Amino acid sequence: MQSPITWTPLHGPFASADLAPTSSHNRFRNSPVNHIHSAWFCHPATQHSHIVIDTLAYCAFCRRKDAPDVRTIDMPANSIQHTSPIIPRLYSDVVFPLILLWATIFGLGKLWKKIYGDKTTPLKGPPNTSLLFGLYRHLNEADDPGAIYEAWAAQYGPAFRVPGGFGSSRIVICDPKANAHFYSKETFGYIQTKLSRVFIENLFGRGLLWAEGESHRRQRKALSPAFSNAAIRKLTPVFYDAAYKMKAIWDTTLDAGSGEAFIDVQIWMNHISLDSVGIAGFGHDFHALEGKDSAVVEVFNSFGSGDTSFLSHFVFLMGPVLPVLQNLPTKQNRMFKRLRTTMGGIADELLARNRREKEGKALMEEKSIIGLLIKAETTSSSLGMSQEEILAQQNVLLLAGYETTSISLTWALIELCRKPEKQQKLREELSRFVGTDPTFDQLSTGLPYLESVVQEVLRLHPPVTETTRIAAEDDVMPFSLPINTATGEVLSSLVISKGTIITSPIRYMNRSEVFWGPNAKEFEPERWLDGDGDACPGAKEIQGHRHILTFSDGPRTCLGKSFALSEFKSVLSVLIRNYTFELPNGPDTKIDKHPSILPRPKVAGEVGAKVPMKVRRVE
Repeated sequence: MQSPITWTPLHGPFASADLAPTSSHNRFRNSPVNHIHSAWFCHPATQHSHIVIDTLAYCAFCRRKDAPDVRTIDMPANSIQHTSPIIPRLYSDVVFPLILLWATIFGLGKLWKKIYGDKTTPLKGPPNTSLLFGLYRHLNEADDPGAIYEAWAAQYGPAFRVPGGFGSSRIVICDPKANAHFYSKETFGYIQTKLSRVFIENLFGRGLLWAEGESHRRQRKALSPAFSNAAIRKLTPVFYDAAYKMKAIWDTTLDAGSGEAFIDVQIWMNHISLDSVGIAGFGHDFHALEGKDSAVVEVFNSFGSGDTSFLSHFVFLMGPVLPVLQNLPTKQNRMFKRLRTTMGGIADELLARNRREKEGKALMEEKSIIGLLIKAETTSSSLGMSQEEILAQQNVLLLAGYETTSISLTWALIELCRKPEKQQKLREELSRFVGTDPTFDQLSTGLPYLESVVQEVLRLHPPVTETTRIAAEDDVMPFSLPINTATGEVLSSLVISKGTIITSPIRYMNRSEVFWGPNAKEFEPERWLDGDGDACPGAKEIQGHRHILTFSDGPRTCLGKSFALSEFKSVLSVLIRNYTFELPNGPDTKIDKHPSILPRPKVAGEVGAKVPMKVRRVE
């Protein structure tokens, strides 16, 4: 065992502390520091500042780890003198004053509402457990936030108030009619929260995802032709090409072994999604499947490692009540900035190349994403876009096309491993395609079990689990189920005041037993074979694609829905026809949630977002 390290206090009343590294974690011994929650110390060798919380040391500058489970706050080494306690100063000089300022403004706002009246219907809801975080932390750290909403809906009714930090709150609506109304009024009546707008602008820029109202309508109309069925039909061969490129690499791996191999399928789904959206959308091959190093592949892959630092976690949880924290230089925020810079450079290159290729050619019939963006840049019509908007569109389409499809494909393979009989049933439906592939029309309507598998994966595992907006105007929201108010009234509609935050719980609506029956949490593709969830009458009340809210609804319905579905089905059909898949410990292998831009699955115990599977060729 190493000898104790003497740490010099940088902040706090204690003179010294002995930190003894052990095989599992660091604990203070014979020191009053055992009894405090946090203090700041300087490591004697590196002169780096560490925050000590509940006897654990977190380094503010380097990746030093005396024990494998010590979390690290990673800051650039050149951001400040190593002997300066940067994180204490960050909190004392920046974060806490901002929180105090926000709390003061929020308190004055609450007082203003109390004096002049808040017309929002008073609602019951779960009690607050934290002044600082409210229930945001509880929901964020839960394995299934949808199940928590389901329990609250059973207790408080189809509308309830969930407390946030510093006395803030939001209303969660668990009713089909209310959700339909909510989504129908998006971009005008219900708009992005300040947190969402800061996050989207930092990551993508001011494009379609950021825009509201007429600006959103204009940008969406300019891009829509690229996502029509006619345009997607032409792209289907691109999806197959990417799938067979991956198949060739996998076959080489299997040939080199005993005919089977453990393959991390998630990283391959990432690569296939990135190459597909690059070629299909922008005519650019990232060569991710071939293992070629590129800035965008490196940045995208870095999100799989996650960021569990203390500061990033704090900023994430405080973001809903203090959006300006999203601009702090946490590891995750620096990663987002790097991603945007990298994608911006690629977007510039792609646009410049395609401008040269299109010189002298008419763009009136152009239907590709890149072609439409060039057209929008040069047109003087109402559909014109600024340079900033065009770059933002490419960022959104690149990242959305990569992130959502790769997550859904990974979940599809996990669910088919959990129920091998359904994997075999899908393989039998696809077995008639020997030496050929399903056409676009067959993928769309001719393979009912493939369609059912895809819909069931999207129902159970929506990549985006909820939609939160703020009311831009007063509203009256209708409900199909009775609302029990905090004053004991029973109402059929909810009065919403301007400024009220509303959440549509997508995961709850997709998985609730109220709508989908007692097997709502189970992977049962057969529920779709009789039509749009005919086996679940309650689900028919939900508007949205096939009665699920995975693609959102209303004016913000996912523009790339047809693109995503076609790619999902094409790739899955190639995989299931050619390989069998098993989880490392069989169908009962535990799957955990991994933090990323969107939550990802991971096999429990793996480092990072890894999903290894035993892969064999189909005999």
